[in-house]
Formats: sequence, structure tokens, C-alpha cells
Amino acid sequence: MDFSIPGHMQELLGAVRAFLESEVYPLERRDHAKGFKSLLPELARLRVEVKRRGWWLPQIAKEHGGLGLNLVEHGLLSAELGRSPLGHYCFNCQAPDSGNMEILIQFGTPEQQKTYLEPLLRGDIRSCFAMTEPEHAGSNPVWMSTTAVKDGSDYVINGHKWYTSSAEGARFAVVMAVTDPAQEPHFRASMILVPLDNPGYRFVRNIGVMGDVGEDWASHAEVRFEDCRVPQSNLLGAEGMGFAIAQERLGPGRIHHCMRWIGICERSFEIMCKHAAAREVAPGVPLGTRQMVQQWIADSRAEINAARLMVLHAAWMIEQHGAKEARDEISLIKFYVANTQQRVVDRAIQCLGGYGVCDDSVLSHFYRHERPARIYDGPDEVHKQSVAKRILKRHGITIKSGANQ
Repeated sequence: MDFSIPGHMQELLGAVRAFLESEVYPLERRDHAKGFKSLLPELARLRVEVKRRGWWLPQIAKEHGGLGLNLVEHGLLSAELGRSPLGHYCFNCQAPDSGNMEILIQFGTPEQQKTYLEPLLRGDIRSCFAMTEPEHAGSNPVWMSTTAVKDGSDYVINGHKWYTSSAEGARFAVVMAVTDPAQEPHFRASMILVPLDNPGYRFVRNIGVMGDVGEDWASHAEVRFEDCRVPQSNLLGAEGMGFAIAQERLGPGRIHHCMRWIGICERSFEIMCKHAAAREVAPGVPLGTRQMVQQWIADSRAEINAARLMVLHAAWMIEQHGAKEARDEISLIKFYVANTQQRVVDRAIQCLGGYGVCDDSVLSHFYRHERPARIYDGPDEVHKQSVAKRILKRHGITIKSGANQ
């Protein structure tokens, strides 16, 4: 693997960093104080500017109006955008829309692409992804109660979902629902596109996350589908292939998440170092002269560097050999980078003291909203168990699924 960054990418990353620092960072404190909706006019202006500069949809192929970056290149850019909670949104590569774009490109019919994908790519609408259910453990994604029953030419969907991120203000949902309960667990569910003006869809609430209810794109919702009727033509891909499509979505998605977390680490590290150099604990004595602070800085730098290389290698593996062959690398980065992020942000807060926990600093946002990184898209424990089983199998030990450990 080539460890150098091509010149065109260095130029892009530098320009994007400057754009974030001058245009996006200044909006963060208002986001904390007044909420995401208060920023929508200004964010719309920034999105127009991103389009003008040719940076729109960096993860999408040029034939669909994107910048056409490969997975490694987009990973590098995602680390820059991750420095701000608003970065990815400005470039229209934010979750869950980015993943929904990818599966609509790969599995959507021409009509589905015209109705849902094209306005999503333009940034005219947003979407959400409804999979997790409060009644079932999220660590077992094939276990769900939401059903889609055929009735004439329609599906009738009934179910209860939560952590349906960005549902408030979304135009449609990609819904995971059981279409054939008699099938094997991984072939019971399908993905179905549901317009959210459907009378059978009910928005229940935005879920408060560590004291922040959120709003619009920056939120996580509880929703219900109650005799929600959609045409069978809204089936995304083949019936029973919902889990397989979800896996297609999650491989690259975990690269996106992990590199975004690297960006959070880098911003937090930078804040910590600047504070350590400028803050005095006594006249003429900077905080950075303290050995404990020096240890935080050294440990953080080493861990961020290791995490970055792991993620870029995983992205390279996916590009070269496919997500299935890169399963170990994907599992490893998911829990390692999430934990690195938590440690680095925590050290930065500790270094800043009272300023670190107040909303004048972006660190408080990172601490509250990124703790779930160790839970969503598979909790740490599941990824550790999964990769350990595969490693042990190569050493002659096979552990049956569901075995008590």
C-alpha cells in the first residue's frame, strides 16, 4: 500500500480544511445554543458554495453528479469533514443519506432512482433508515418484529422503530421489515421505500441523547408504521435480501464513520495542544510543562496515527478484495477507532478543565454525541467476538453461533 497522499488530494484536503475553519467552525456555537434548524439558511448557502467549488457528493461517482473519490480518497476527506459536526452535511455526504444513496444506486429501479435518488443527490430532500427496534437487541439485527404483508399489489407495513436518525424533516425512509417469517433468519427481511407523507407513518418523537433532543437532520427519532400501505414496486432489491443489502451499505459506511471519528480526534487533539501551550498554571508556566499533559499528548498522537493507518488499510482492502474479504479489518477498526476517539476526546476535556465541559467548546458536543460510536453499527463486544471467532477458526477452533461465552 502506498503511504503517500497524491498531490491532487493534498490540495483538496488543504482547501477543505481552510473552508471549514473560515466558514463552518463559526457556526458551531450557534448550533449548540439555538439548534440545527437555526442554521439551515446559512448551511444552504454553504452547500451552494460547495457545489460551486466542485466538492459536492465526494463519495458518489461522477456519472451521478459526484466528485468520484474512491474509498481511500473519501476516507481522507471524511477525516477533514469530521473535524466539525456540520462538515459532512455541507458536502451532502452525511449519514444516513450517504448510505441510502449508495444502495439506491446499486439496487434501485429506474423509477425509484428518479423519485428518491435524484432529489437526494441534488440535496433537495433528506432520508432516514428505519431498522432498529426498541423491543429487540440491536446486536442481533436479524431479529425484528416489523412486518410487511402483501395485500393485492401493496405491502402493508406494521412495526415500531427507534434511533431512526434524521427522520424529522426526511422525505422518505428505507424500512427493514420481515416479508417472509418462514425463511432462514438472514433472508426474512426486505428493504422497502416508504414516503413519510404516508398516512400509515407516525413520527412519535425525537429521542433525547444525553440531554440533547436534537432537531431536523441532527436528531434520532422513534417512529411507528401502522397499516402503512405502499406499492410492492417500492421494494428495494430482491425480496428477502434486506440483510444482504444492509451489509453492502455497512462496509463502506464503517470506513466513513471511522474516518469521521479520526477527524474528531484530530480536532480534539489540536484543541488540547493549543490549550496546553497557551494556558498558564502559574505566571510563565504553561500547562504543557506538566508531564501528565505531555503523556496525554504523546498517547493521543500515537493512537490517532495507528487508528488512521488501520482505517486506510481497511479501505484499501475493501477496494482491492471486497468487503467480505475485509471483514476482519472492518471489525477491528470499528471498535478500535471508536475507543480511540473516546479516549482522545476525554483527555482533551480533562486538559481544558471547566472550559472543556461547557458548550463554548466543541468538545462537549463530541463527548455527548459520539459516545454512541461504540454501540451503533454493531457494539464493540459483537465486533470483538466476531473477529475473534474468525481468527480462532483459522487455528482449528470453531465456535457455534449462540454459544454461551
